[in-house]
Order: sequence, then C-alpha cells, then structure tokens
Amino acid sequence: MITRPLDLQSKLRHGPRNFDLLFLVNGGLLVMFFMLFDSKFVLAPGLGVDFRLPVMPGAMANAMATSSTISVKNSGQIFADGLLTMDQLREWLKAEARKTKQPSLLVRMSAGVPVAVQNEIVSAAREAGFGANIVLAAEEPAADGTKGR
Repeated sequence: MITRPLDLQSKLRHGPRNFDLLFLVNGGLLVMFFMLFDSKFVLAPGLGVDFRLPVMPGAMANAMATSSTISVKNSGQIFADGLLTMDQLREWLKAEARKTKQPSLLVRMSAGVPVAVQNEIVSAAREAGFGANIVLAAEEPAADGTKGR
C-alpha cells in the first residue's frame, strides 16, 4: 500500500485483448507501400554503410545528369536493378542503351574496387552503346581536410 499511494492502476482502462488483426493490417499496408512506391533510396539491396566513393579534387566539375546508374562494391558485386553478374550486366547495359536517344551511365564504385573491374565495366558500357557518356562517381574532398560528407 505504501508503494502505490494513489492507486492509479485501478483507474486505468484495460487494453484491448486482441491486436492480431490490427497488426496484420498494418504489416500488409507496409508491404503494399514498399511494393507500390518502390524506391532505390529506401531499400537498396546490398549497399551498406561501408560503401564509400573515392575522393578526388574537381569531381563536381564533370557532374551531369545520367539516364542509368550502377553501383559496384569492393567484393565485385554489381547492382543495377538487383544483383547482376558481368554477363547479366552486359545485357542490362544493352537494354538501357536502347531506352534513350542519348544514353549516359553513372558508375558508382566503392573506393577499393580494382581497376581491372572498372575497365571491364567501362568497356562493356561502350560496347553497349553508351560511348563517351560514362561518368565515374567521386566525391569532392572536404574543405577541412576530412574525408567524405
């Protein structure tokens, strides 16, 4: 009695007994939301927090809008509309190049991707029809000398 002097517990309403239906409706609405309004920025598969673009002075000088984008991780994984192998990437690039009159490609590679992988991707993009409109993503160095954003 001394630990509960105001007896607030007796004045509270009892909670509903069954939340199962409400839980399922909310879960279903969330799934439907992410399926209908698919966003690369909400559920990008495989791109973790350790993905870092290379830092290069003057990177913003060559910035341009592109029609297609791919991302490449250090492990050699290639993401476009999902995880692709190099052969699948070649087919994907051909299909993307046919979609627009002046196709352009943004290649976001993590800082540790080998140059051999970079060369293979750029040559595949040129063969697919992207020509000279291939942009390799990089970040400007910070003004205070620290890396990244």
